[in-house]
Amino acid sequence: MSRPDEEDTDVIDMEGCDMDYDFDAVVQRRGTGCVKWDTLEKRYGESDLLPFWVADMDFSVADPIQRAICDRVQHPVYGYTEVGSSVYEAIVGWLQRRHSWEAQPEWVMLTAGVINALNMAITSYTNPGDKVIVQPPVYAPFFNSVLNNGRQVVYNPLLRTKDGFAMDLEDLEQKIDSRTKMLILCNPHNPVGRVWTQGELEELAAICLHHGIIMVSDEIHSDFVYKGHRHVPLASISPEIADHTITCMAPSKTFNLAGLATSFAVIPNSRLQTVFKNTAQNVGVSNGFLGVIALEAAYRHGEEWLDELLVYLEQNRDFLSRYLEERIPSIKMVKPEGTYLAWLDCQGLGVECKNLQDFFIHRAKVVVNDGQWFGPNGSGFARFNMGCPRPLLEEGLGRIEAAVENHLKRRVSLAKDLQ
Repeated sequence: MSRPDEEDTDVIDMEGCDMDYDFDAVVQRRGTGCVKWDTLEKRYGESDLLPFWVADMDFSVADPIQRAICDRVQHPVYGYTEVGSSVYEAIVGWLQRRHSWEAQPEWVMLTAGVINALNMAITSYTNPGDKVIVQPPVYAPFFNSVLNNGRQVVYNPLLRTKDGFAMDLEDLEQKIDSRTKMLILCNPHNPVGRVWTQGELEELAAICLHHGIIMVSDEIHSDFVYKGHRHVPLASISPEIADHTITCMAPSKTFNLAGLATSFAVIPNSRLQTVFKNTAQNVGVSNGFLGVIALEAAYRHGEEWLDELLVYLEQNRDFLSRYLEERIPSIKMVKPEGTYLAWLDCQGLGVECKNLQDFFIHRAKVVVNDGQWFGPNGSGFARFNMGCPRPLLEEGLGRIEAAVENHLKRRVSLAKDLQ
């Protein structure tokens, strides 16, 4: 089933319908070496924490993916494996069905993760000392990748509006100079959850094209878009934009396959393709065969699972929004239009920004991502992963509610003592 567009938003409205997949089932992940659960005590010194931080989901993968992997591992030799044409066909078929993007197989290059692709793009198309634009608050590896490769970060912070967040294109224009060579876009945006409209993307692209700036578009969350919104791949808007865009995508978020480290870049411009391929050869990029098998199985047979998951995640989002509004009103949230991540405004708690992470860990016994990790404008916020079974979501919110109530009582008591 294709993702609905903005005018046809009732296609996946399955509220009250039977679902084939039990997303309420809590899967025991402790003891599997997963970062999200098995590093909590080592990192934070607490053994009874609930994790809502690392951006992977706590759901079992779709059955066709697990079957494809199990079938392949029955063969006892796990040597170098060629990536066949069927893999590229599966990718472009997915892009056409889900996002109405008529990409070509020869545009696609496999990478070992989106951050791997991002670093290769930075080193391929910029030189040390060049400037790269990012739009914070945003996923920290964006600016870390720029700095660690000897380039300069130009911050073009998002604007806070009454309805959420918007791009500050006036600020962007003012910050571009002759050393500005690249812009890194996040769409849908992690962590604020915006799904940029075609109009917004066209305005952004017009500025970049005018100044000869290459656009690297991280679209790893593109398959998580909720009713009333539509993901528009930046490169799908026009041939001219496509000619200046590197699109980074993966099945890893969509199908919960992050541990298989398989992603891809879509590069329509043949000159940019050649440079990117040379960089990939220089750094020795290769893909594990299980990741490639999982990718093809997901894109060929995973749509039913994904469509049901989208309904469940949207219900999680709405449950989280209602819970905060009704029971923890000192924490605010603008409903994300996409992703399974919520950007929580905790400034009303009366907790100093530097102590916010400690409040969640040691008072609420939950782990979230401190907003300061996402760069400028992140202080006082927290990123909350709602990609989990609802029983875990309810338990985590209950812990936060109790901690907030105790915190507010202490503040009242302290105020009385000071009178």
